[in-house]
Amino acid sequence: MRVLVVEDEELMAEAVAEGLRQEAIAVDVAYDGAAALEKLAVNAYDVMILDRDLPRVHGDEVCRQVVAQGLDVRVLMLTVSVTVAERVAGLSLGADDYLAKPFAFAELVARVRALGRRARPATPPVLERAGIRLDPHHRETYRDGRYVSLSRREFAVLEELLRAEGAVVSAETLLEKVWDENMDPFTTIVRVTISGLRRKLGDPQPIETVTAVGYRIR
Repeated sequence: MRVLVVEDEELMAEAVAEGLRQEAIAVDVAYDGAAALEKLAVNAYDVMILDRDLPRVHGDEVCRQVVAQGLDVRVLMLTVSVTVAERVAGLSLGADDYLAKPFAFAELVARVRALGRRARPATPPVLERAGIRLDPHHRETYRDGRYVSLSRREFAVLEELLRAEGAVVSAETLLEKVWDENMDPFTTIVRVTISGLRRKLGDPQPIETVTAVGYRIR
C-alpha cells in the first residue's frame, strides 16, 4: 500500500509517516495542498490522509480536485473538531472517511488499512497461497506452519505478491507500492528484496520470476 500524508504541522506529519512505515506501508509527505496536488499528479496512491485546514490550497479544494480528476485514491480527512455538519460537508466533497484530532494512532492505521482494501478488489484479511500465510494486521508470516521473520520491505513485497492472487507483478509496480518517491527508479532493491524473501521462505520456492515481466507466487 502507498499512502500520501498531507499535513502542515511538520512534526505531526513526520510522526504519522514514520509510524505508518513501521507498519510496512510506503509513505510520501506533503506539507500544503499545492504540494499534495503535485504529488498526486505524478504518483499513484491507495490512500491520502488529508488535513482539512491546509495552507496554499485548502484541504477541501484538494478533495474536490481528486474527485474532479477521477483519481483512484481513498481520502481520510483529518480535522481538529468533527461536528455532524463538518462530516457531512467533507463526505459531500468526496472524502471516504473522517478522523478527529487528536486521534489514537492504532485507529488511524486501522482506518487506513480499511480504506486501502476498498481501493482494490476485495481480499480476505489473512492472505494464503503456496503454503504461505500472511496476516497484515498482526504483521505475521508463516510458511507451512513455520514462523518467518521478515523486514518491513520484505513483508510489504510479499503482501503485494499475495494480493495479486497468482498474477504477475512488475518490479516497477512493487517499487511504486512498497517504496516512497525518493527511491531511484533504476535501483536493484526489488531484486535484492525478492532474493531475501526467497531465502527466508525456503523450498519449494514459491516466488517465480517471469523474465522481462515481473514476479508471481505460483
